[in-house]
Amino acid sequence: MLLDRIKSPGPHIPTLSTNLKTRHDMDALPPKVAATKHATSKAYESHFKADGAAHDKAPKWAKYRTEMTGEFPLPYRGGKDPLAEQIGKFVGKLDMLRPEKGGPAYLGDSGALTWTYPEVKDVKIAREMGTLEGVLDEVVGMFQGLGNWGSPLTMCNVLPQGNTAAIMASMMAQVFAPSLIEGEYSWNVQRAELETAGMLGNLIGWDPLNTGAIFTWGGSGCWTYGLKYGLTRVLPHSREKGIRTDAKVICSQQAHYVQENASDWTGIGMDNVVRVQTDVVTNQMDVVDLERILKELTASKTPVAAIVCTMGTTDSSAFDPIAKVRALLDRYPNPEGFGKAILYADAVVGWSWIYFKDYDFATNPLGFSDRVLPILRQNGEMMKEIEHADCVGIDFHKVGFAPYVSSCFLYKDAAAFESLHRRGKDAYLQVRTPYNPMYYTLEVSRTCSGALAGWATLKYFGLEGMQAILGGILETKYYLEDLVDTQPDMVCVNPEDTGLITLFRVYPKGTNAKAQFTKELTEPAGRADLIKNNQLTEAVGNKLFEWFRAGKKLDGKYTPWMSFSTGFRVADYNRDEQDSEEVVFALKSFPMNVFVTPETMKWAVHCVHAARDEVLKDA
Repeated sequence: MLLDRIKSPGPHIPTLSTNLKTRHDMDALPPKVAATKHATSKAYESHFKADGAAHDKAPKWAKYRTEMTGEFPLPYRGGKDPLAEQIGKFVGKLDMLRPEKGGPAYLGDSGALTWTYPEVKDVKIAREMGTLEGVLDEVVGMFQGLGNWGSPLTMCNVLPQGNTAAIMASMMAQVFAPSLIEGEYSWNVQRAELETAGMLGNLIGWDPLNTGAIFTWGGSGCWTYGLKYGLTRVLPHSREKGIRTDAKVICSQQAHYVQENASDWTGIGMDNVVRVQTDVVTNQMDVVDLERILKELTASKTPVAAIVCTMGTTDSSAFDPIAKVRALLDRYPNPEGFGKAILYADAVVGWSWIYFKDYDFATNPLGFSDRVLPILRQNGEMMKEIEHADCVGIDFHKVGFAPYVSSCFLYKDAAAFESLHRRGKDAYLQVRTPYNPMYYTLEVSRTCSGALAGWATLKYFGLEGMQAILGGILETKYYLEDLVDTQPDMVCVNPEDTGLITLFRVYPKGTNAKAQFTKELTEPAGRADLIKNNQLTEAVGNKLFEWFRAGKKLDGKYTPWMSFSTGFRVADYNRDEQDSEEVVFALKSFPMNVFVTPETMKWAVHCVHAARDEVLKDA
């Protein structure tokens, strides 16, 4: 009890009466000291005029202080606010870095780095204040060469251009800095996180009133929250005693590498991650192999902390069969003495397909083509199963078209999650509203920026807006896939995948690409060719990147910014992943913006052929 602690302090803790006596003694200062106090107060007052400006003879710090009042946003309206003025000015300067139409896929006039490492760190802080103009001009200069996410030539990864509503909402969070630590410091802005939880809960099919959301530092934050949820529920005393049991974390071979981050930082250890084989065609988690693993763990009385279903893998955009995984998880419960394992859906890439779970495919109100309509239906059906998860990871800054960072960890049973992770009260924070996530979040300082960006995206696009963007990009993706299919020396290597990405390989002229790839993928005798053509794929990818950064033109036009995967799947004869070289490399096209056209895709294929020819010429 607090009263007992006050009455009976430890040997080195001053009593309350001692503290009060000390305060009293400080107030009863000797006359000379008291006079000095009053003189200091009058001197401070004399430094400033009635309007708060420093007098001419004021000390340097006071003059700095006067100058600084123009370097912060005004607390009242009516004056000339430097923030509003400078935002407009410097956003304009940033806009001038955009290229002219038909320009390269980077900002500014060069794609080169302007610094060297580690020499870039050899810098000191200046003694005197700089100028706002000078500092912000340097900031603008840092954007030279940055990838232009909105360029139709940009198709390197799941890096979309942020939508206007989300960008503006996110920026607003920086002006008055609401903090999502608790209610007093975010007040009505808390609605963004709470309403996002409700909207997404409704979309998934959960009870929105009992759905919780935590906007966190990224997809890795979502993974970590999901794993911690499992560890806390499965290992009842782990919060107090630490992790003393080798509970397992199960995910597929296609799961994101953040599995290593989360298992490492939570202390469960990377060796306790068990990876399930994936289907050779769909890249989905193999439920037969999953059941084998669960049987073995049940027999050895080893608990499972969490099973992670990846709902949209990074490269192949594959969806794990989460309904079947839920059935298996319920069939093989943890041993007595351990809690129930968590089923976490890592949907940071694929979450938006849930917008199609209730789309009217019979009337097709948005008029999608017959080519993509069954794909949209399939994606919607797969994502509909996400309702079986206990918690879901969602990145608005991926297939939500919002700015960094706007990751949302969503959980089905808010009462259970929040009580399970609740900590005690803090002496200097008070409960002022019904919503105070400080008691159970990993982070304490938490910006409202991501929550506002996610909320604004949901409000702005609605159902049809997001459906139109996703469906339109899918139309573009399949245009490229069909185009690749017409090239005898090219082969699409993920034709069964239904996401926004096209993965393909290019071979030397005269090669029957489809037959060659089938041999490399399915026959051990094709291993040498697989490795050789992986090297070709990597060389083509590097050549394209070199051209992009150099601002190279072919036939008067800039080359695209593409990427490649160094192993999005294993060869059929390497399902146990014992051979690190028996994997499939592929060039990657991830057209994540609305400005990409069929002409862009034709140009990309042309540039891939040109890069292939250049690589083989130099070989």
